[in-house]
Amino acid sequence: MSGRPVVLLLSGPNLDLLGERQPEVYGRETLADHVATATAEATARGLELEHRQTNHEGELVELIHGARGRAAALVVNAGALTHYSWSLHDALAAFDGVVVEVHLSNPAAREPFRHTSVVAPVASGTIAGFGGLGYKLAVAAAADLLAERGG
Repeated sequence: MSGRPVVLLLSGPNLDLLGERQPEVYGRETLADHVATATAEATARGLELEHRQTNHEGELVELIHGARGRAAALVVNAGALTHYSWSLHDALAAFDGVVVEVHLSNPAAREPFRHTSVVAPVASGTIAGFGGLGYKLAVAAAADLLAERGG
């Protein structure tokens, strides 16, 4: 460990297929490309970025639980879980650091079931619709919010 504040980037279901799955919606960049973007921004901001991806809701909840008291911020792209996972909502509500929700596409401009986020009420803010740039913006937002908190 570097001693720098940790930002945990969490990627939910199907994000391991980025670059292949619906490139007209999610772009051609892979998840590894987005993690590299987030890592570069975190490093530039004096933060340590860790990334975890899972296709399992319970595992995502466990990762959030494990971040309590260890990570200063979470950047979360929960994929489809964003729209219905109350267990994810509750886990994020129990996290006492900064939470930034991020989406490659703009859910509000897509199918009606994507218009509601159960993550948004427990997040500090949401970055959506900017493609891969969203990962840089999300880490920058987390860094700025941590600086405002004095951490």
